[in-house]
Amino acid sequence: MLTLYALLTGCVLDILFGDPVGIPHIIVGIGKLIDLLERLIRSVLPKTPGGELWGGGILAFLTIAVSVLPVWAALYFLGLVHPLARLILEALICWQCLAARCLADAGNKVYKELIKPDLDAARREVGYIVGRDTSRLDEKGISRATVETIAENTSDGVIAPLIFMAIGGGVLGVMYKAVNTMDSMVGYKNERYLYFGRAAAKLDDVFNFIPSRISALLMIPASLIVRLDAKGALRIFLRDRNNHLSPNSAQTESAVAGALGVQLGGSNIYFGKQVQKPTIGDALRPIEPADILRASRLMYCTSALGLLLCTLIRGSIYLWL
Repeated sequence: MLTLYALLTGCVLDILFGDPVGIPHIIVGIGKLIDLLERLIRSVLPKTPGGELWGGGILAFLTIAVSVLPVWAALYFLGLVHPLARLILEALICWQCLAARCLADAGNKVYKELIKPDLDAARREVGYIVGRDTSRLDEKGISRATVETIAENTSDGVIAPLIFMAIGGGVLGVMYKAVNTMDSMVGYKNERYLYFGRAAAKLDDVFNFIPSRISALLMIPASLIVRLDAKGALRIFLRDRNNHLSPNSAQTESAVAGALGVQLGGSNIYFGKQVQKPTIGDALRPIEPADILRASRLMYCTSALGLLLCTLIRGSIYLWL
């Protein structure tokens, strides 16, 4: 049960303090590792589609191995020293793998700039959390981009790591974050990463396949709790959950669009090129800055339901073992 206590402690720390500062951050370290490995691998392998595919596979293997093995070893040996020492370290790891407070804070910064209104500052803030070009977004475009990233990261930043940690503690939590961080850094379909980032993107699709769907399903009762449109969330989820190039992103985006009664998706600019994505949801009303706060409330409630589910999962594992 130490893993469950560590998970619950990590959740409390995330809600109270957000992203930890002043201590070594595992996810930051993984990002630096990916950057280093990419440069080393590219310097050795040929710059051909085949060479880059192999390079991306090697990157994925090494990133996961180098990230996970030290965490496993540290938790194992601390457990031999004293269970409390292991509990403290695992709680810190769980804290660093979660991003509910950080996600809500990022959305709130965009919202505050929009209501001033200061569109340039709002574009700058939303640019920190999305991959698209934000330089020409209007108020609706900024609001839509922020709501979409809160919707998608409810799964990637909260529910998915919760599920992995409920099953395998801090070790599986770090494994998930290694895959997810790789995808966020190299999993793009542009000239630089079309082949090199393919392994990372496919791994991320696999790792998020079940969590994204669980997240979307949890959003439906969560919508009812926070007084949004639960029926709309279910209807749009069933209709539009596959309206995305990614097999996972539209799962939560469709539930959020239905809960809010707005339309997400559509045209965006990535790396200087316009990308037309399918729309998600019905435009029952124009999207507005307040939808950012509504999406954050839905994210928090979904996270609470996810934590309850993961507590049941971990308790069941404990009883089974």
